[in-house]
Amino acid sequence: MCDTVRDTMRADDGTMERDLSDGKTIRFRGTGKSEIHVSPHGKRVENVDLPRYRSQFSDGQATAQKQRISLMQFLRTELTRGYQLEHDEERFSARREKVYSFIKIPKEVEKFMSYGFLQCADSFLFVYTFLPLRFAMALWAVITRPLRHCLRSGKVRTKNAEKYLSPAEVCDLLKGVVVVGCWAATWKVDTSMMYHLVKSQSVIKLYIFYNMLEVGDRLFSAFGQDTIDALLWTATEPRTRSRSTRAKHLGTLPHLFFALAYVLLHSILVLFQATTLNVAINSSNKALLTIMMSNNFVELKGSVFKKFDKNNLFQLSCADVRERFHLTMLLLAVTLQTMKEYAWHSDRLAVLLPDCIMLLFAEVLVDWVKHAFITRFNELPSTVYRDYTVSLAYDMAQTRRETAFSDPSDLVARRMGFIPLPLGVAMARVLCTTLTPSARPANLILFLLAYLILVALRILNSLIILGKACDIISSHAQGDRNDVGVKSSTQDRANSGVNMKDPNLGTAIFSNSAVSLNNVCLNDAFLESEEPQKSEKLQCNVDELTSVTKTVLGLRTGSEPLLSQ
Repeated sequence: MCDTVRDTMRADDGTMERDLSDGKTIRFRGTGKSEIHVSPHGKRVENVDLPRYRSQFSDGQATAQKQRISLMQFLRTELTRGYQLEHDEERFSARREKVYSFIKIPKEVEKFMSYGFLQCADSFLFVYTFLPLRFAMALWAVITRPLRHCLRSGKVRTKNAEKYLSPAEVCDLLKGVVVVGCWAATWKVDTSMMYHLVKSQSVIKLYIFYNMLEVGDRLFSAFGQDTIDALLWTATEPRTRSRSTRAKHLGTLPHLFFALAYVLLHSILVLFQATTLNVAINSSNKALLTIMMSNNFVELKGSVFKKFDKNNLFQLSCADVRERFHLTMLLLAVTLQTMKEYAWHSDRLAVLLPDCIMLLFAEVLVDWVKHAFITRFNELPSTVYRDYTVSLAYDMAQTRRETAFSDPSDLVARRMGFIPLPLGVAMARVLCTTLTPSARPANLILFLLAYLILVALRILNSLIILGKACDIISSHAQGDRNDVGVKSSTQDRANSGVNMKDPNLGTAIFSNSAVSLNNVCLNDAFLESEEPQKSEKLQCNVDELTSVTKTVLGLRTGSEPLLSQ
């Protein structure tokens, strides 16, 4: 019987050897129950399990038959194939949130830029409204206070004659000297010769020249405020300090010459910018205007594909606010010069306004696209611009405190890079060239009315931005309280033994949630927040908000001024 079984297995081996190719040794894994034997052709096969081999062979033939489908079956499968997006719900939800954030960016950007634009307008109007009055008061104090001290007794004079002027009056006096001196120096610049010199150049030269002026304007803005701050600190540094503690400096007069040179050069550069823009708008060939508009879109290449964090984006946003206000003032200067050349005809204004609106619209559109893609590529939420607005609101509130360390215009210049003195000198030069009335009583009355209108606009603008600052600070303080409550509840939950990192909790974590922007003020005084002092900081913010609100609404008592502007 054993011989019969062995012969049967050898016959099956022969059948398998015919199916396989010659010269190869095949090893199969079996169950270990079959014997080890040698085939008659000298090929060794170990642990052969014939039923399994036959089943696998039949399955392979069946699979080959199943893979043989027709073209119609393939088309039917492609047309009727189904899938469900809910199998990857987290990813698609994150993509939807990114799209919503992308759509919200223009609205949030415009909220921030409108508030920053009002601050720039407040700083610019201060040069024409309150700075002349403060300069006149400081000049009057320089004349009258020494005489008053001389008429007093010797005891009182030695006690009160330490300083004739306060630091704020010294700063106002120096600013007035710089503005008046540079304005008088700009009269040596012939704007008509400048216009014909720019107009005689080719389009390409004007395009390169305008780009050079724009770069120079940014460099002057970055360096100019340091020059003015150095002048003001050198003039108002306390003299009571010892020479070892006081920093060495060149003196007030050299710093005054540096500031005069800076403001004069920057004002001439702004006049060149206005002249180039005037040539581009009023020329019959609109090629230069088109090239200048396309220059805004070239800006996208230099900023969109860079890495930006929260602070860098804040600096870029402030620079965009300053650039938009600067372009608005340049277009106003171009409009005044053009209307004067055409004898103030309304028909020319109708031709001029579309080009100006087109330039502003191109600037706004580029800002929208730029910020939308920057936040998209750097995974920043749209609410980051609210934090930037909070930072500007805290800046505005700090300048109205009794312990303020800077004028509002100077603080706006440090934050946004907008320096109102050069632009104010250039606009004063344009206004004096455009409006040349004679010294008649009617003209003097019109000049006084125009000044009162500017003062009213400045007061209205200040009230708007101060009221907005109070609302923003109060809402931010309320948000801080809510964050503290949520944090305390989270700590209680953590103490109760709940593991927040458990993946079974089912919390959807989007890509934007990886960036935490809670309590971002971007002010140095507010960035240093520690956890043990959280409640104390909230109380300080509430007290500061109360004091600022009382200052704005005039609720303070006493003889002190309401707004120390």
